[in-house]
Amino acid sequence: MISNPFYSPEKLEEFRQILLDKRKEALEELDYLKKELEEGLSQAAGDSSTYSFHMADQGTDAQEQEKTFMFASRQGKFVQTVDMALERIEEGRYGVCVKCGCQIAEQRLRIVPTAKLCVNCKTPEE
Repeated sequence: MISNPFYSPEKLEEFRQILLDKRKEALEELDYLKKELEEGLSQAAGDSSTYSFHMADQGTDAQEQEKTFMFASRQGKFVQTVDMALERIEEGRYGVCVKCGCQIAEQRLRIVPTAKLCVNCKTPEE
């Protein structure tokens, strides 16, 4: 781990653990959502009962599948964001705003541990 201009190695280890915990949770959720998608697809493909002829039910099933896919996609992107934050820790860039180079406040990192921007740079974006 390269030294960081704003945070001690102990503080960075604390943030690294927070990120690893969030990554683990996200991967577990992603795994669950993938299983849900697989089950839904296999039920749709193998369902030849009269139930499959109810168009409203098919529409609801398709909508639920789409929603599950959206959540899985979001979790996948979150895992990538966490991985990038972990890379920044290793490279000594964690807690450094990518826009202005100032310190990202510890309070902000506790709330959004994947933050890349300080509050001053993030606020104009919104």
